[in-house]
Amino acid sequence: MSMDLLIKKIKEKGNPSVVGLDPKLDYVPGFIIEKNFAEYGANLEGAANAILDYNKALIDSLYDVMPAVKPQSAYYEMYGVYGEKTLCETIAYAKSKGMYVLLDGKRNDIGATSEAYSTAYLGETKITEGKNLPAFGADGLTVNGYLGSDGIIPFTDNCKKFGKTIFVLVKTSNKSGIELQDMELKDGRKVYERMAELVNQWGADSVGEYGYTSVGAVVGATYPEEAKALRQIMKKVYFLVPGYGAQGGSAKDVQYSFNDDGLGAIVNSSRGIMCAYKKGDYRDEEFAVAAREEAIRMREEIVSFIR
Repeated sequence: MSMDLLIKKIKEKGNPSVVGLDPKLDYVPGFIIEKNFAEYGANLEGAANAILDYNKALIDSLYDVMPAVKPQSAYYEMYGVYGEKTLCETIAYAKSKGMYVLLDGKRNDIGATSEAYSTAYLGETKITEGKNLPAFGADGLTVNGYLGSDGIIPFTDNCKKFGKTIFVLVKTSNKSGIELQDMELKDGRKVYERMAELVNQWGADSVGEYGYTSVGAVVGATYPEEAKALRQIMKKVYFLVPGYGAQGGSAKDVQYSFNDDGLGAIVNSSRGIMCAYKKGDYRDEEFAVAAREEAIRMREEIVSFIR
């Protein structure tokens, strides 16, 4: 089970956090941009290669203290085919350093299109008879479950076949999520509570060594009371927790996403780590040092609340 792989890496590092690699060119230090613009031009190719250099330096600085990275596909798609290449190379580089790679794509559709998404991100694409190759090679993927089971089953099938994970949107960290997710059903439950029940169903036959399923849930740090309730509904489900730091969620808030075993959740920080050098007394050349120091600070803060 791929969730076992993630949990093993969390336990090895003593760190239930993941760095979101959501790079804008504005985040990249100027000297990296100048180098790549000089080599490739001030264009999409130059920008994408600058981001790749930035990502690799961050990974080099973080791989021994953080168990996982979470690249957000949209930030690479902005740079077209060059950005997609950077995404693939970032995934491969992080895995070469022993990190778990969770691709944040929030994909979903129905029928053959859902199968195609699942093949692209979790499975293997058929090239010739008897030859199949992975397109992106991530360990896990975020998905949108609000199209129902026929949009999820292709992903859970590939989780079983290839030892992957998915994290289904349940209670998101954005303020306007309440417009749909908090609506009440006829029986008094909220929509997000019904989604939690579906997540339990989708992962019921995939419980791994540590007692967690291969189908996780996205539960925002900005709604701690809801997270507390969802933890009771989804006892065997691993939570991916966005919203820590820049979006307002605190370490005290995220503690409710964990189980009594100290497991059950992995907390994301993107800008807080990637742009740490912009907030402290650092030179641009020390961006990776700043990221590492922030990652360690974050780890210690979160762990202090879940021991």
